[in-house]
Amino acid sequence: MSSGPSTRPAFPAEGPGSIASLGRRLIAVAIDWGACLLITYGLIANLTELSEVGRSFVPLLVFFVENLVMVAFGGSTFGHRLLGMQVIPVARPHISVLQSAIRAALICLVIPAVIFDRTGRGLHDLAAGTALVRTR
Repeated sequence: MSSGPSTRPAFPAEGPGSIASLGRRLIAVAIDWGACLLITYGLIANLTELSEVGRSFVPLLVFFVENLVMVAFGGSTFGHRLLGMQVIPVARPHISVLQSAIRAALICLVIPAVIFDRTGRGLHDLAAGTALVRTR
């Protein structure tokens, strides 16, 4: 099997196993962000020791950790699961913690997550060697 830029994984056009649509992705991110805000302001109530700028980054840190842990060990975040999606590795049997960390960090930067290739995979998935696919 040859490797290189012309080698692309094949995904079905529709249904389970197909690349998740932009709409599903956006709703899932909104669900995950909302959950992270609830965790930040509901459970981590004592943020008074941080500066205002520091407090503004806490939800992003919680979002990063949520993505890292849930994708590495469960294959999906809260939002992914609710909308019938899963992150899968493209060239390995399982997602590694490093792949999950790369993916989570690039999602937090936003721009790599909103630029897609011809297959519909975002730059964050391309860099991590993963794909977000539908499960139903």
